Amino acid sequence: MASRGTTETSKLKQNLEEQLDRLMQQLQDLEECREELDADEYEETKRETLEQLSEINDSLKKIMSGDMTLVDELSGMQLAIQAAISQAFKTPEVIRMFAKKQPRQLRTRLAEMDRDLMVGKLGRDLYTQQKVEILTALRKLGEKLTPDDETFLSANAGAALSQFEKVSTDLG
Repeated sequence: MASRGTTETSKLKQNLEEQLDRLMQQLQDLEECREELDADEYEETKRETLEQLSEINDSLKKIMSGDMTLVDELSGMQLAIQAAISQAFKTPEVIRMFAKKQPRQLRTRLAEMDRDLMVGKLGRDLYTQQKVEILTALRKLGEKLTPDDETFLSANAGAALSQFEKVSTDLG
C-alpha cells in the first residue's frame, strides 16, 4: 500500500508540473505572438490562462492543507503560480525555471542576458526587468546573491515584486 501512495504522489506531482509547463508555455507563446493578435484577443487569452493558473493554485492550496508530504515540493510551484497571477514576473521562462527549482539554469539565463545587453541584442529596460525577476527567483530558491546583485535588486525591484515577496513570505 505504501508504494501505491508514493506512485500516486509522483503522478499527481507530474500532472501538476505538466499543467504548469503547458500554461507557462501558453503565456510565453502569447507574449511572442502579441503583435499578431488584436488587443481583445490577447487580453482574453491572457485572462483565461491566468484563470487556469489560479485554479491550479486553488487546487494546490487544498492539497497542501490535507497532505503534508507534498507541501515542500508543491510550495515552489504555488509560488511560481502566484508570481504569474500577480504578474510580478513578466517572463514565463523565468517562472518555469523558478517552479522547477532550477537555479543553475536561471544563472545561465542571467549570463546570456548580460552578453545580449553588451552586444545590443537586448534593451536596457527588458534587461532590468528580467534581471530583477531572475534575482528574485534565485533569492526565493535560497541562492546566495552577490552584493552587486543585492544592490541591483534593491534599486530596481518594483511594486509587483514587492507584493510577490510579501505573498511568498505569507505562504512560507
